[in-house]
Amino acid sequence: MSDATRIMRVADRFAMKRGGCLAEVQLAYETWGERNEHDSNSVLLFTGLSPSAHAASSPADERPGWWEWMIGRGKPIDTDVYHVICVNPLGSCFGSTGPASINPATGRPYGPDFPELCIEDMARSAHALVDLLGIERLHTVAGVSLGGMTALAYAIEFADQVEQLVSISSAMRAEASAIAIRSLQREIIRSDPAWKQGWYFPEAGPVDGMRLARKLGIISYRSAEEWRQRFGHDRLSPPGRDVHGFGLEFQVESYLDANARRFVSGFDANCYLCLSRSMDWFDVAELGGTDEAALARITAHRALVIGVESDSLYPLHQQRALADLLCELGRDVEFVAMPSIQGHDAFLVDLERFAPVLRSFFKDHALLAEKQHYLVRQCAANE
Repeated sequence: MSDATRIMRVADRFAMKRGGCLAEVQLAYETWGERNEHDSNSVLLFTGLSPSAHAASSPADERPGWWEWMIGRGKPIDTDVYHVICVNPLGSCFGSTGPASINPATGRPYGPDFPELCIEDMARSAHALVDLLGIERLHTVAGVSLGGMTALAYAIEFADQVEQLVSISSAMRAEASAIAIRSLQREIIRSDPAWKQGWYFPEAGPVDGMRLARKLGIISYRSAEEWRQRFGHDRLSPPGRDVHGFGLEFQVESYLDANARRFVSGFDANCYLCLSRSMDWFDVAELGGTDEAALARITAHRALVIGVESDSLYPLHQQRALADLLCELGRDVEFVAMPSIQGHDAFLVDLERFAPVLRSFFKDHALLAEKQHYLVRQCAANE
């Protein structure tokens, strides 16, 4: 966990959407920038499945964050203008309450006893954090992937608190292809004998299952064209063959293996299972009866919806459908289709395309907000 990460106990007796209750909930979060005199510049950011709250470096922790090039002084989300709060979601293993946390009723990790986790639970716990921070209205609620679903749920459930919505590489629900991939990932983890029905010791968890599941995930996060351009048919020299003639022989295999091993060393298997399943369960229609009724609850006057042409996990037509429906409901919506080859993970790596779009969106609103504050001050001075 980052040295800059703060932990806040946000709730006691937290009831979960699908039943069950947590005796207490704590959330890990980090902040950048300062709240302005009008308390109108806070940006709430939700992560994807695997990152911590450490989205960017700070004096308290100078290590680069997962969105380092997006958040900071002079960057697209300029911390000289905005106060940014990044939340590690409920169910994760980087400081927020999740399956790896100690169950106060038993004195051991929740493990499979952790209540069934939904995206809406993540949104409600984050709302509790925002309330405790004393923030009455958010300038923007933003999220990527799983976080995009959480941001959408937040904007619907707590509509009177959200001025703007940013949804990146996300959707109103998962498609069958994405559910199929995640279902197989979870089965791979649960098939590892070391999983032990979820009651493994932290230092002896289902490493092989997690490693294979992560490899499958990485394949789904990127596009075939990127694999072709980056690795082609290039081989390792020397190849890493074992006594049976198999092993790592191609550079793409080596890349997958190194990435997977690095991920497994820092992520809890039960947390992964819960977060993964929450994305499959999410359906925006459950928040209003229909998609249209649910999105009609959103009062945010402006939205940015970004999709990536090569994203196979959350295909571009899903982001377009969200943007079109918001537009039909009278919201000011900007939809951007990124021609990136980096697939679902493009928002993490494609600085060249993403940075200008986010910079423009936040800069335009910052200028408008400043003009509005100026007019308010002028009116007050003339009274």
